Parts: sequence; C-alpha cells; structure tokens
Amino acid sequence: MAPARPARHVALLVETSNAYARGLLGGIRAYVRAHPGWALYLAEHSRHETDFSWLDGWQGHGLIARVETSETAAFVRRLGLPTVDLSAARLVPELPGVETDDDAIARIAVEHFGERGLREFAFCGDERFAWSRKREERFVHHVTQRGGHAQVFAMQRSGMRSRDRQRLARWLEGLPKPVGVLACYDIAGQEILEACTIAGIAVPDEVAVLGVDNDELIGTLTSPPLSSIEPNSTRTGYLAAEMLDRMMAGQRLEPGLRHIAPVRVVPRQSSEILSVDDPQVVAALRFVRDGAHGEVAVAEVLRHVGSSRRALDLRFVRLLGRTVHAEITRVRMERVAELLSTTDLTLPQVAERLGFKHSEYMSVAFKRATGRSPGQYRRDVRGTVVPGRE
Repeated sequence: MAPARPARHVALLVETSNAYARGLLGGIRAYVRAHPGWALYLAEHSRHETDFSWLDGWQGHGLIARVETSETAAFVRRLGLPTVDLSAARLVPELPGVETDDDAIARIAVEHFGERGLREFAFCGDERFAWSRKREERFVHHVTQRGGHAQVFAMQRSGMRSRDRQRLARWLEGLPKPVGVLACYDIAGQEILEACTIAGIAVPDEVAVLGVDNDELIGTLTSPPLSSIEPNSTRTGYLAAEMLDRMMAGQRLEPGLRHIAPVRVVPRQSSEILSVDDPQVVAALRFVRDGAHGEVAVAEVLRHVGSSRRALDLRFVRLLGRTVHAEITRVRMERVAELLSTTDLTLPQVAERLGFKHSEYMSVAFKRATGRSPGQYRRDVRGTVVPGRE
C-alpha cells in the first residue's frame, strides 16, 4: 500500500455570510472530497473581515481567498503561500484567480428583459465592489449594442437605511416605464423591491427586477419573489481548489482571472412581465410558455391565436427579434436546462417528461442552442458527474 500523502493545510479566507460565498465553499468541499489529504481552516466572517488572528501560529501550505480589502491583500502577501484569489478586485494582481463571468451575467440580463418585450433598461450597483462596477459597464455595453440606453444608479451607504431607501425610491420613480432593472446582487434586488413598495411602483408591470446570485432565502422572502441569475459558484470554488492543489504541488500558474459562466436565469414573479403592445403576440407567448412541459407545434400556436404563420412571424420578429418556432425552441431548451441542473433524471427521462420523442434529438437540439451537450452542461453546472445520468 502506498503511503498516505501528508495533509495539506489550507486556509479559506472566504466569507460565510452570503449565498455566493457559501456556493464557493461548497465547490471547494466537493474537490476535497474527491481528492483527500487536505486539512481546511475556516472561520465565520463577513466580506470585509480584517481580523485574521484565528490563524495565529498556523503552519499552512496554501490559501483560497476573497481578497476584497487592502488588509486582506497585505495579510496574503505577508504569508507568501500559494494562493488562489476569488475576487474581481485584483488587489494582488500577481495571483491566479477564478471569478464569475460578469460580461455573461450582463448579457443574460439584457436578453431576459428583451425577451419580455422591455425596451427600457436600468442598472442598480454598489460601487464598493469591483464585480458590481464590471457588471454595470457590461450591462451598459449590451444595452447600447441593442440600440438602447441604460440608466444607472449607485447605491450609497449613509448609515441610515431609511434615507438610502428613499433615495433609491426617487430614482425608481424617475425611470421611464416599463423598465427592466438589473440589481448587482440579490441584496440590492431586495432593496429595490422594498423601495418600489414604498413608492407605490407596481412590480413587475412598471419595474421588472432581476438580481444575481439566486439566494433562495432572499429570492423567496421578498414581495414579490425575486428573479435572479444563478452563478456557477460551486464550479468556481471547485476550480479554485484544483488550481491551488497544482500550485502546492509546485506548478506555476499564470496570474489573472479565469471566468466561469453563470448557469441560468431563475425566473420568479419580479420579472415575469410581457411588455408587448400586441395582444396576439402576448397570447402566443403565454400559450408557448404554458405548454413548455410538453411538445408545442407552431400550428397549435397559430390555431390558438387565429393567425397565419407569416403574419405572426412578422409580428414576433418586429417585437422580439425571433420567429414563433425560435421562441418555442428557446423556451423548451430553458426547461431542459432547468431539469438538468436541478434533478438527477437521465436524459431519456428528461426527454420523456418534456415530450421529446427521442433523447438523441433533444441532445442535438440542446447542443445547437447552448453550445454544450446535456452531459457537459450538467457537469459544468454541478461540478460533478451524476452517475448513469450522462
């Protein structure tokens, strides 16, 4: 029997106070379970924690850190250990790192609002965080690419939440409506919904709100429930652990961030609007979405709304930029992605549940729509392989 590898002592300077960070920790845990021999050190702390006395006397081999303060950056440099950074702030630029793809988040948000017929866009950010500033920049870019203009609001912390919320409410009141607002993360999304309630603004009819992180607790406790983009934090943490393992084995990794694409939009009531000034298109869209759990034919949609294919396609393209058939495909592929990411169903079971005659046809259609096979998508989303579910 080969001798056991000596334990590698790794400290995790990752906060435990939010869903995204806990997802990172879950990915690290998944890697360690698959590659035993690590001894992990973790203390409960917040994003801006600067007290690292819990590591006094620690004799470690590596760090995985969210370096978001100058104090954390100084501490990491002082230790001089192999380190992987999980922050977009890049306060220690010589480190390799992993982060969520903020450009992809912004693009998906603009697409989400556009698919609902919205033509007005806005972003609510928190300038304390580099990832928020990046999301704002890319959101404005993607709106501009569509020929639109994005309104931008910077949240400020005065020390009085009621004052901050009133300022946010005044901004929301002044927006052209209906408007889609991307919140830089779910906590900001929650504050937007509270401000809308105070200002008497209807959600989603006047302001459709989309957050980031898919914090289940926040998303389902807000009124109305908050739609959110789900980042792949588990895969991000897994990759960070894999990179650190290689560094502790003596490999040198290039500095800079590796970007991980988000998983999907998790739609809830806060963004479920159909802002289309065409009753026939609205009726068709609702029919397609209501039938997403099974096979929907273009002919059925045409019968439902009483239109010819050419006439309805012209209306769809003018308002949404895609045909009826493309909308059916998009909605069905969204449902496939949801089942792949949230269940352990086999591909034949997914196909049967959604009315595909053959799982092979579903797989080809899914790869054409997403660029990934169902098996690859599931691996990317969950960071692990589901045995027998490829």
